[in-house]
Amino acid sequence: MRTAKYILLLSMIGLWSCSVTKHIPAGESLYTGADIKIKTDSTVKVNKVETKALEEQIEEIIRPKPNSTIFGWPYKVSFYYLFGEPKKEKGFKSFFRKRFGEPPVLANKRAVTTSSAIIANTLENEGYFRSTATGELIIKGKKAKGVYTAYLKPRYTINQVQFMIKDSSIFQENFRLSERRSLLQENNPYRFEVIKLERERIDQFLKRRGFYFFRPDYLIIKADTNLNNNKVNLYVDLKPNVNQTSIKQYYINDIYVNTDATDTTIRNYEQGEFMKISDLSRSYKPRVFNDAIGFRSGMIYSSTVHDASLSRLINLRNFKFVRNRFELVPRSDSALIDVHYDMTPLKKKALRSEISGASKSNGLLGFQLGVNWSNRNMFGGAEMLQIGANVGTDIQVSGRKNYNLNNFRRYKATVDLSFPRFVIPFYKVNPARNQALPKTNLNLTYSWLQQRGVAYNDDSTTYAYTQYVLTSIEGSWGYEWRPNPRVIHTLTPFYANVVKPKNISEEFVDLIFNSSNPNDIVRYIEVLRNRLILGGQYNITFTPQQRNNKRHFLFLSGGVDVSGNMASLFAKKGSDETSPKTLFGIAYDQYVRLDGEVRYYYDLSPSLRLANRLVIGYGIPYGNSNELPQIKQYFVGGSNSMRAFRARSLGPGSYYADSLTVSIFGFRSFGDIKLEGNTELRYKATDYINLALFVDAGNVWLKKYNPATSFYDSGSQFGKDFYKQLAVGGGIGLRLDFSYIKLRFDLATPFRKPWLPQGERWVFKDIALSKKAWRQENLILNIAVDYPF
Repeated sequence: MRTAKYILLLSMIGLWSCSVTKHIPAGESLYTGADIKIKTDSTVKVNKVETKALEEQIEEIIRPKPNSTIFGWPYKVSFYYLFGEPKKEKGFKSFFRKRFGEPPVLANKRAVTTSSAIIANTLENEGYFRSTATGELIIKGKKAKGVYTAYLKPRYTINQVQFMIKDSSIFQENFRLSERRSLLQENNPYRFEVIKLERERIDQFLKRRGFYFFRPDYLIIKADTNLNNNKVNLYVDLKPNVNQTSIKQYYINDIYVNTDATDTTIRNYEQGEFMKISDLSRSYKPRVFNDAIGFRSGMIYSSTVHDASLSRLINLRNFKFVRNRFELVPRSDSALIDVHYDMTPLKKKALRSEISGASKSNGLLGFQLGVNWSNRNMFGGAEMLQIGANVGTDIQVSGRKNYNLNNFRRYKATVDLSFPRFVIPFYKVNPARNQALPKTNLNLTYSWLQQRGVAYNDDSTTYAYTQYVLTSIEGSWGYEWRPNPRVIHTLTPFYANVVKPKNISEEFVDLIFNSSNPNDIVRYIEVLRNRLILGGQYNITFTPQQRNNKRHFLFLSGGVDVSGNMASLFAKKGSDETSPKTLFGIAYDQYVRLDGEVRYYYDLSPSLRLANRLVIGYGIPYGNSNELPQIKQYFVGGSNSMRAFRARSLGPGSYYADSLTVSIFGFRSFGDIKLEGNTELRYKATDYINLALFVDAGNVWLKKYNPATSFYDSGSQFGKDFYKQLAVGGGIGLRLDFSYIKLRFDLATPFRKPWLPQGERWVFKDIALSKKAWRQENLILNIAVDYPF
């Protein structure tokens, strides 16, 4: 049966292909792509990896490019002819053709000849000197393809690199110093692309040392191939007749800042401590620009300071446009330049509203309405004040009611104040050294959450009621800074969160105490108790600089969260030895939490990427706590985690909540330890459609199981056999890329269920796509925005 389906599919594709070729004009052929052959003589030693890379490089430069295909079917050409020739410029046929179709790419013998010459030139640029290439067009019916053959000669490698230093001038001395980190290294293959990059590297080196008017094309790199054993000597030199202005080292004269660069603005510069500022509206304190602009009168020009200053001004988020220009001071022997910054301000205050929705894996649909007011320059120092409020609810919207599901209502108010500097006594930023302006962030948040349930009257009718309300007040004071573009530090020395329950209904209490699961009472006490978290956090993110033409991409992040140590200094002892200590009458949480994440991406081809992620979290409760507070515990599942499992439904360990517990509390599986790995194979089918195959594995565990206080079972504790409790799931994904937004649809199913008995946890044998009951229980559709990692 399956074989018949495949034959039918291939037959349909064949018919569609034939329907395309019938539209090709007489005497023309549809171009279907190119075949590339590489031939070498006996003196050439080329391994398979090098040959494959060369074939891919040649394939990339061949023109024209064939039409996009799926299994050999030029679907965009089919769409182009689907509704015939449009009769109107703005009709549906015209829109469909332009939006989804593309005209057929016709074969051309001249293009084959041109591509052959380009291939030969590319081989020359890659160091295969005196290599040649030929091409011919093979026509079969209404289709044609190009066949190219590259005849490879031995590749030349670098024997010696010499920088031609002619005198002891300032320029020549800096030119000599630029040799230290040269990209041209002995025994490396000769590549023209590397030579171009070397010229740009030298140019950037010189610009960092004051040579503002220097350009890469003032350099020439000569190659001497008259050596034995396929070697080449390279000589890096300054071109003759380069004018003196271009090789002069420049110093900063005056700095001019104009805060309102409109056509009608009358500039009135006033001399400040470091620069001249025109601020007619008196909106900004001079320290804003003193911190953001790294140049000072008398210092040597540096492109590093140039780029950093411009970036800082833009990131102040106060200006719509920031224009920067340099003017040579008009003197015959001048080595001075003036710096000008002309800025167009944004509106100081703004009011924004937004509405959002999300479907959840537990059958609920969430809505949220938010309003945000912002002031970009609160105290005249480019401080950003944001005051926001939002309301949200999770409700059932499906036709079939499930009275075991709880609805939620949420209210939240936030105040965020950000300073573009360190607010620390006795500390001042050095604007010439720091790559980005640091930030001091102050946050205050109030949250109100109401959980609502459904109960039955005596006559079996139902009514909705409030089960409980949780209120939370959260505040933090922290700092963020970037010593370079690759590293971000975030330090929050003060963080406080107070959570209190109220309005606990009798119906909810009866529901818990009538439960057949005794752990539900422990869960009730744990969830609905006052909590105090008082501590601090530190996080670091590191993104290594990616080299040109590299297929590897890496992202690293880590952090530590410590709570309770400061509170313990002022806490009062409990009523007995088993009772926790309290501060302000509330038992505080005490723990250390360590987090780490690694992401690694590898491009197998221009349209195929392997994406990987490893997440590790380790929480250590101690002192006043047996477990991490739930808001600090880990969970897995959901659209950005283990996609084959609903959010917070997995673990800890081999524990699995029964349906009665889920009906009361929802999915609430948390742990002190987390281990998760994800792998995706992403394929770019078209500019708008991306496909994916993915596998997720992981779980959460408790650091230590305490039967007296825990509402899980003994299988929830982390131990030496933790790997036997890993859950595994996978599936397929469809991603629609509209540039401004990426919609993701991931369909997943479990492969391994850790709560099942040993020997039965792998569930491949149970997959039954044709059975509705299996699909309802095991197929999870995740709908989200953007990639999961």
